[in-house]
Amino acid sequence: MNAKANNTIDKVRELQRGLYQCAKNNRQRRFHALYDKVHRMDVLWKAWDIVRKNKGAGGVDEMTIGEIEDAGVEVFLLEISEALEGGDYRPRPVKRTYIPMKDGKKRPLGLPTVKDKVVQTAAKIVMEPIFEADFRDCSFGFRPKRNQYQALEVIRKKCNNKGWWVLDADIKGYFDNIDHEKLMKLVEKRICDRRMTKLIRLWLKAGVMEDGHVIETETGSAQGASISPLLSNIYLNVLDCYWEKNYSHLGTLVRFADDFVIIAKTKKDIGHAYKAVAYVMAKLGLQLNLEKTRFVNMYDGKDGFDFLGFHHRRSQMETRKGRRYTTTAQVPSKKAKKAMREKIKEVFQSRSSLLLEVQEVVRILNPKIVGLRNYYGLKHAKKALNTLDWYVTKRLILWYNMKNQKKRRLGGYRKIVHLLDSAGLKKLGA
Repeated sequence: MNAKANNTIDKVRELQRGLYQCAKNNRQRRFHALYDKVHRMDVLWKAWDIVRKNKGAGGVDEMTIGEIEDAGVEVFLLEISEALEGGDYRPRPVKRTYIPMKDGKKRPLGLPTVKDKVVQTAAKIVMEPIFEADFRDCSFGFRPKRNQYQALEVIRKKCNNKGWWVLDADIKGYFDNIDHEKLMKLVEKRICDRRMTKLIRLWLKAGVMEDGHVIETETGSAQGASISPLLSNIYLNVLDCYWEKNYSHLGTLVRFADDFVIIAKTKKDIGHAYKAVAYVMAKLGLQLNLEKTRFVNMYDGKDGFDFLGFHHRRSQMETRKGRRYTTTAQVPSKKAKKAMREKIKEVFQSRSSLLLEVQEVVRILNPKIVGLRNYYGLKHAKKALNTLDWYVTKRLILWYNMKNQKKRRLGGYRKIVHLLDSAGLKKLGA
């Protein structure tokens, strides 16, 4: 990293630290001079770096990151800065695309143009420190220095400490139903810069392009937009604050973006928790999905719940010395295991895979295996991951025998496993 890049990062960090301290020192302060910081070149360069690393497809203008790099990033960012400073910037509609979900359904995703991603990321860089001063400890998703493993650890500890009952909540169509006016009132509690709030409104009202037609957006925030995770956390911080102030004595709220659970000691407490959550949802113009929201009795280990790709259930475990103990095991959920198998299966779906050598297939598989192991490799997940290792091996044996036109589909186990080990095949359960 060159000196110019280091200097840019230092300046942006200094800006963010200053904004955070001001917001933390004065909880009532409203910030009025933020827009000019969004079009600062150091902020735009930092935003560009984030967008470039995240990759992702282009928006309605079909402009890609590679094309911008070929034409010159400096010129691209200068044009953005000048458009923002002159008040000429207007976002384009987001491009509607659909991604398959684990349950077979498709989730709509809104893809902004690369230019809009950069401007949204620059705005996020400026806004996030201010709202971070207000966000509560129960929120773990899409925040600096917070992650899913911290959330999972809180759940494990609380369930192990007589947290027998869990409210497993699901918000119905959260991102599509965020009320713009309610959201803007929450934003304006901290930001009184009219140019900044106008910018946010422009993104919310930019519309969605699908099949060549632009659909106006009266509610919601596009999943896929760089600014959406921050706006989502601002909106649901209402729930976090309400719970902390009025109901934290009943149990522990753990939220990751729009997914959350509440852990309590009694069914009565969970009943009160449900009513409190339903009240806040109504205030926000949201609804709980009654088909998916449920009360879970963790006491006897007969039931559990899925959260962040893991199934949580009280289980009997055994130490290496044979001592048995009860704990809350966190293992990959059924949906997660199915998704993992699909991820592995993708490698072999095309007949062109039969043209590859063992080393090439292993080279393609290893990053997938390591990525899955890094996410799901918690303490009690090894048995489930070992089962998936066998699935990987079986798929490779089928592939190898088909490639070599062997009659026995699963024949030659030892020879093939030796070949895979020699090629350096990674293990999920390692």
